[in-house]
Amino acid sequence: MKKRRRFKQTLSLEQRLTEDSIAARVEARGLPPGAEKEALLRRARRNEAAAHMSEWLRLPSFQLDK
Repeated sequence: MKKRRRFKQTLSLEQRLTEDSIAARVEARGLPPGAEKEALLRRARRNEAAAHMSEWLRLPSFQLDK
């Protein structure tokens, strides 16, 4: 059986998603209008939405009672 490579993340999921969305917006800013720019902006919006959802799901009101 093949072993999976495992490593600990040093940044939270929200931080990684936010950094990637910022990088995508910066890269898109330098491109002319077109499909590549739209794809980068779509990726940035998707990452921002995922970060917000992750934060929202971490709220105490969404935690299961034990």
